[in-house]
Amino acid sequence: MRLHTLHELDKTEGTVQLRKEDDSSSDSLVLVPQPSPTDPNDPLRWPPYKKNIAFLSVCAFTFLTNYGIGGLAPAFYILHLEFDKTLAETSDLLLWPILVLGVFNFFWVPVANYFGKRPVFVFASGLLCICYIWGALATSFRSLLWSNIIAAFAGSSTEALGASIVNDLFFLHERGTKMGLYMNFISGGNTIGPLICGFIITGLSWRWHKWIAVILTAVNFVTVLLFVPETRYFRGEQDLNAVVSEGEVVTTATSSKEELGSSASARETAVPGTLPKSLGQEGGGIMEIPKKSWVQEMSLWSGVAPDTNLFKMFVRPLPMFVYPCVVYSFLGYAVSLVLTVAVNILNPFVLQAPPYNWSPMINGLVVDRFCDWRTRRNHGVYEPENRLYLNMLPLLITGAGCLVFGYGVERALHWTSLFFGYGMVSFALTAVPTISMAYVSDCVLPVNADALMLVNGSKNIVAFGFLYGVVPWVEQVGYIECFGTQAGIFVAVIAIGMAVLIPFGAKIRHHQALWHIIL
Repeated sequence: MRLHTLHELDKTEGTVQLRKEDDSSSDSLVLVPQPSPTDPNDPLRWPPYKKNIAFLSVCAFTFLTNYGIGGLAPAFYILHLEFDKTLAETSDLLLWPILVLGVFNFFWVPVANYFGKRPVFVFASGLLCICYIWGALATSFRSLLWSNIIAAFAGSSTEALGASIVNDLFFLHERGTKMGLYMNFISGGNTIGPLICGFIITGLSWRWHKWIAVILTAVNFVTVLLFVPETRYFRGEQDLNAVVSEGEVVTTATSSKEELGSSASARETAVPGTLPKSLGQEGGGIMEIPKKSWVQEMSLWSGVAPDTNLFKMFVRPLPMFVYPCVVYSFLGYAVSLVLTVAVNILNPFVLQAPPYNWSPMINGLVVDRFCDWRTRRNHGVYEPENRLYLNMLPLLITGAGCLVFGYGVERALHWTSLFFGYGMVSFALTAVPTISMAYVSDCVLPVNADALMLVNGSKNIVAFGFLYGVVPWVEQVGYIECFGTQAGIFVAVIAIGMAVLIPFGAKIRHHQALWHIIL
């Protein structure tokens, strides 16, 4: 069994000429990767409305997974009384689904890579709706718990596959914005979801939270069924590294800035939405592939991945754990998730009990703009490490937010301290994954679905381990020490990763591209 290197699959190794050198005009953008000049079925060539409808349908699926499961957190105090369960037992309604959301990434991603993403999304979105019906009708704690666990099994299909669709549909210069939007939908389920649930529980009941989730997931199932074609596309090496002399072009791949700069003069300006006049048209010498009809696009069968088998698909991602970008991304995402979900688990028992006695009632565009600014200053050469500078924001904001929340609860400060502390903590759950997952995609683009699966699956497993002990930990040492320790861990992970990858990331990428670890 021959092992491949990243360099064999993508000669750029992440460093690309994203703008023409010495040209700062808005039309100097070079499109990466190159859309197929002869295949109108290439997702990169889809019209913007078609891309956005498909992408937003998957984002909604992701939001509803976390909304229906994580959004139930404000009802924990009520549920612990209704079903006569302890605080730790009630938190299982969220803890075990978090583990399942992570573990079954390792199932769905290989299956989708082999059979296609569309059949996975259609089946899983339908199953999610059924599970929410089950949860709304549950008459025992055990039944409610298992409905959440099976719902997490269905929803886990969107964790890594939703992120990989960003790379299927959008160009490199768009990924930060789209990844940010995707992460806002994920984190929104865990942050906005509990807020909405709190009002529903106050006015109706926790069961109505589930019934509203049923209605929304049913609508989402229809949109996935009708508006999400297959986005898997087998892009040849020429699509990543070719140079086209007219119209829309991509960069010639090289591993050094000097070669990239010298080759820029041979390229024409990229004009989004156009194709080379010499290709894909009559008389151009190359016949364009027929466009699929809507019925053909909506087929649940698009064939299997060539030159591989399902066993290889399951095994292939595992060696990628040695890539530093993957390790940094999953650790950063894990600690961000731990902080937010820990607050969600503990909040109901803090705010709905004395002294508060409450009723149970940010983004990727900045990343893209910052990276574009850095690219212009770097003679049009884009380096993935440009994204990592912005991790300084969650490092400072979320680290401080942990202390604000911990001190606010333990010292019974005014509820606004908890409110602002939670907002500061939640900032990391959007910002860190947006930056780090886009960074992983840039570094290992040919195998990004496998790498993102490792990030998403591993971070949930690590988060489960932390969160399983957070309730007894708080009971033993108090909120200040618990959240102070978590703040220290978070700051250490983000800061050490930045200190290593920003100055040395390019050398590491070019070195790891020669490792023979890809099946």
